[in-house]
Amino acid sequence: MKVLITGADGMLGSNLTRELLSRGHQVKAFLLPNSPSKSLDGLAIEKVTGNILKLEELEKAMQGCDAMVHAAANTNIWPSRSEIVRKVNIDGTKNVIAAALNAKLKRLVYIGTANSFGFGSKESPGDETRSYQSSKYGLDYMDSKYDAQQLVLKAVKEKQLPALIVNPTFMFGPYDSKPGAGAMIIAIYQQKVPGFAQGGRNYIYVKDVAIAIANGLVQGKVGECYIAGNENLNYQEAFSKIAKVTGVKAPSIKIAPVFSKAYGMLGSMYGSVFKTTPKVSYAMAQISSDGHYFSAKKAVSELGMPQTDIEIAIKECFDWLKANGYC
Repeated sequence: MKVLITGADGMLGSNLTRELLSRGHQVKAFLLPNSPSKSLDGLAIEKVTGNILKLEELEKAMQGCDAMVHAAANTNIWPSRSEIVRKVNIDGTKNVIAAALNAKLKRLVYIGTANSFGFGSKESPGDETRSYQSSKYGLDYMDSKYDAQQLVLKAVKEKQLPALIVNPTFMFGPYDSKPGAGAMIIAIYQQKVPGFAQGGRNYIYVKDVAIAIANGLVQGKVGECYIAGNENLNYQEAFSKIAKVTGVKAPSIKIAPVFSKAYGMLGSMYGSVFKTTPKVSYAMAQISSDGHYFSAKKAVSELGMPQTDIEIAIKECFDWLKANGYC
């Protein structure tokens, strides 16, 4: 099978590319012009440049492909409201849908986010049946990913788009060149995190997500969503695991929501005044005070997704960051 991947040079895309190659698939990586794409160097893949905001470039890239994984997205959460975030995530997805229909692809796997569903507690974690509730944070990133997901589901029902959706939680693993989740590991390793907020989230090994996506090209049900997650950990538990793996002292101060939100509010004010990205915005502080816990039973059952110990994911991420000069 020949598979087109948007966002192939991101952490998830880089791991997915390797998973697909290991299965004997051909991979065509759709990259932005001038993208360094160092995480793809040396791989036997075809690279094409283009922009998902240009339908004709997507259609050209899809020629000869059997399936597609749409992993490209703008994940910026500062500023909270951003026209370019909505444009990339919503208009880009509209173009992907149109091009996939025109190309008569056998399968489209859209990469969403678990935040498009309602989260829950450790005792009663959120799943694919719970309604979206992250609009309260006022982030165009979360809102646009939810809106894009609805576009895909609508196209499945009305236009018979052969698509399913994989919704990852917070991923750790190698090739985190941004870095994204790896920034948390770096900060704790460098002892720059004095404490932890009261909330928590679900974590998963990026290679487990890649396996779920690769399986989703031939398994799973069209029109269904699959939360790709694993361990539900509060921030104290997560930071302790990171500290253990990296060999440093874990943050020990519990930060009450009132203080974290006050700090976030100051951060947002500073960012707005000085036109810079704050370390912590008000929205980030709000999120850190909530428990974003999810269940991945459906993805495990229907997509055969593994559940690797999160400490393995942390170690692989940390080792890759060290080897590539991030620490």
